Amino acid sequence: MRRCFSTATNYFEIHLKNELAGIKSAGTFKNERVIQGKQGVLVKVTGSDKPVINFCANNYLGLSSHPEVIAAGQKALETHGAGLSSVRFICGTQDIHKELEQKIAKFHGTEDTILYAACFDANGGIFEVMTGEQDSIISDELNHASIIDGIRLSKAKRLRYKHLDLGDLETKLKESQDSRFRLIVTDGVFSMDGDVAPLADISKLADKYNALLFIDECHATGFFGKTGRGTAEAVGGNPHVINSTLGKALGGSMGGYTTGPKPLIDLLRQRSRPYLFSNSLAPSIVGSSIKVFDLLMNDSSFIGSLQTNVSHFRKSMAANGFTILGNDPTHPICPVLLGDAKLAATMADELLKQGIYVIGFSFPVVPKGKARIRVQISAAHTKEHIDQLIEAFAKVGKKLNVV
Repeated sequence: MRRCFSTATNYFEIHLKNELAGIKSAGTFKNERVIQGKQGVLVKVTGSDKPVINFCANNYLGLSSHPEVIAAGQKALETHGAGLSSVRFICGTQDIHKELEQKIAKFHGTEDTILYAACFDANGGIFEVMTGEQDSIISDELNHASIIDGIRLSKAKRLRYKHLDLGDLETKLKESQDSRFRLIVTDGVFSMDGDVAPLADISKLADKYNALLFIDECHATGFFGKTGRGTAEAVGGNPHVINSTLGKALGGSMGGYTTGPKPLIDLLRQRSRPYLFSNSLAPSIVGSSIKVFDLLMNDSSFIGSLQTNVSHFRKSMAANGFTILGNDPTHPICPVLLGDAKLAATMADELLKQGIYVIGFSFPVVPKGKARIRVQISAAHTKEHIDQLIEAFAKVGKKLNVV
């Protein structure tokens, strides 16, 4: 039976098609490549006749398909079931959820932790609980979209400071001194540029002006810093509240969390809407994540391999004439700046033909004129993988007149 649509529906469909056509003509349409099989250093992509080397995953430690992590997820699936069919406060809290929350708090040296379905939810659920009309939130202008969306839900006064600009941050702190509480909000590492926040200096300003400090550690937890404790360990600083993810270096499955003072975590359990109205994390994810934290707390050797790979790539690419973004040469986010959106997309396609899987990023994910290919290095990559990546960039870069 054919469905009949109203004139309004037809006009709306035309509008949607026009929007899509505009995205395609601008060269910013995002096609999803399909991976056949497990996530890893080598993946089989539909349309490619052989495996390609993956340099675009957030799999910084290579744990997404680690055999012990997979086995732990399978065991939890058998012992605790496929899911809870419930939110946490009704009948959705298992012993393993509490075990994981305690392990995360121990890892970060905090009092308590609350789990979410994703860090996007953690960021979406914290600011309206922490702040109200009498307060001010002072946020870096390039913070992640989830932070921006979460702040919009708060009734606090919102101020933005220029990216990594301590002077502008201090100005905003001075302007908001009549607030009850002030909350400085920053990413620890900014995912599109690979910039690391000057957390030690931000902490000093927070102390000077009696402000609270929140940090999103999604692109730092597990691998940044000597033992993977994140930005504070790497560059100093003392954030009061940390949000992070289980979906990147920590096994790459799903889930996010807030970790910090116990009274805050207790209040989030009572008032944070994404927590109260979302199903509990699946047991298999929880089991895998527990194993990841056990691995990290017993052996941080993954991090040394990662640093060696990052250094080799950055130095070689700079020598070949490429511009690599980021203010910290030790971080594995290595964006190769190209400028033009269509060039970035074309270069990514050409690199795939060379056996290198990367993605071009352009507006609105990054500013117009700042398109780039974001290369992400993993501890699981070998020197041979890195060498093949460098050679492919040099070959394609010459072909496209980039270098």
